[in-house]
Amino acid sequence: MRRERALKIVLVLVGLLFTAGIYPMVGGLLSPAGSDTGDTMMMSLYFVLGILLLIAVRNPSAHRSLIAFAAWSSFGHAAVMTILGYEMRSERTGFWIGSAVLLVIGVVLVALAPAKQPVEKASAAVA
Repeated sequence: MRRERALKIVLVLVGLLFTAGIYPMVGGLLSPAGSDTGDTMMMSLYFVLGILLLIAVRNPSAHRSLIAFAAWSSFGHAAVMTILGYEMRSERTGFWIGSAVLLVIGVVLVALAPAKQPVEKASAAVA
């Protein structure tokens, strides 16, 4: 029970963090000439993922694959940002801090992910 409660708290926090991506996204849309279009597009994805994670708080077990996607996509994004941090010295600190945050999010979501539900055989459902 504590694990599920901790997961729900993490889902709310991560969901709100990702949903906050609406602010830089709107800023990028209002002045596209002065922003990185890739960041604006990425924020739109994180905004939607944040909303879905907030919806998943009600029943995390029913949203196991969404939680796994949020964790593993965070790992992937952290890996790319880490590599970019090596390549772009002027952005290194920001990339590495972002990588660390995403890595922590991924690890916590994997650690708290709901257990896989047992699958009933189709023949048992028919009977």
